[in-house]
Amino acid sequence: MPEPGAPPRPGAPAAETYWGLVWKQFRRKGLALAGLGVVGALFLIAVLAPLLANDRPILLWRDGRLSFPFLSSRPALNGPGFTRWEETRGPGDFALFPPVRYTPTQYNLDERLDPPSAKHWLGTDDRGRDVASRMIHGSRTSLSVGFVAVGIYLAIGVLLGALAGYYGGWIDVVISRLIEIMICFPTFFLILAIMAFLPPSIYNVMFVIGVTGWTGVARLVRGEFLRLRSQDFVVASRTLGARDTRVIFRHILPNAMAPVLVSATFGVAGAILVESSLSFLGFGVPPPTPSWGDILSQSRAYIDFAWWLTLFPGLAIFITVTAYNLVGEGLRDAIDPRLKTG
Repeated sequence: MPEPGAPPRPGAPAAETYWGLVWKQFRRKGLALAGLGVVGALFLIAVLAPLLANDRPILLWRDGRLSFPFLSSRPALNGPGFTRWEETRGPGDFALFPPVRYTPTQYNLDERLDPPSAKHWLGTDDRGRDVASRMIHGSRTSLSVGFVAVGIYLAIGVLLGALAGYYGGWIDVVISRLIEIMICFPTFFLILAIMAFLPPSIYNVMFVIGVTGWTGVARLVRGEFLRLRSQDFVVASRTLGARDTRVIFRHILPNAMAPVLVSATFGVAGAILVESSLSFLGFGVPPPTPSWGDILSQSRAYIDFAWWLTLFPGLAIFITVTAYNLVGEGLRDAIDPRLKTG
């Protein structure tokens, strides 16, 4: 029998960590894994947007010099999209273009409302802007709004829920009544009311969604703290003289965050949907910043014949929200011990 503290025997299986067990359970959910793959692909598209849709080459070899024009803020050489590149290129010159040779704000009124073609893969809008480029760069807007807004309301919800659950008493009463008051207002209409008094800005959209969506997280964290504050490890920490801040943030909060992460996953999907709805109604991200909801909003006037303005942004919103919901459901099933199958 090995002595206490002795290293494990060679060949003995290593003990799995909690998150290792969660990942093992998560991998058994095929739809959840597919959703995670879609989320990862959307994240890569958002990060690599300048490399996927731009009017500048990614790499340019000209006159014996190598440059990366897509990183420059100077006006594009030879006009938008290097349209005359073939006419001006010299012997040995080389340019590597992005797959979509248009910026999201570049317009051409001669090509307005063109259907999908080899030149414009997803067609053009009412100003002749390339829809594929606006969709690619719009993913940045939607995902950034989702993550930042969720980050804001997670911070608010976790802090208030932790205070209410840990201290109880009048602090719990005040915070619980505040949560109930916030829940009484329909969230989307509350957001619309606040946005009506603020100038259109992506930062205002993030802020408003964040400060109106924290109630669910606060209630969840409060319940977890009420459950955990009487556990032996918390009582032992208090007995040893640990400060309240250490007990809250070092001992209780890490054990209460698993269900919060599930809520955050669903929250990102909800925030993307809210931002798209606000942009559709004209209260969201101001033009010419690309947004899926803004593209969808344009389709109202041309829905009879410009079907691509409805199909592609609507499909992107549907796929994104569905993917995040699938990841959230898979994470919920993996974390909940009552749903584990061993």
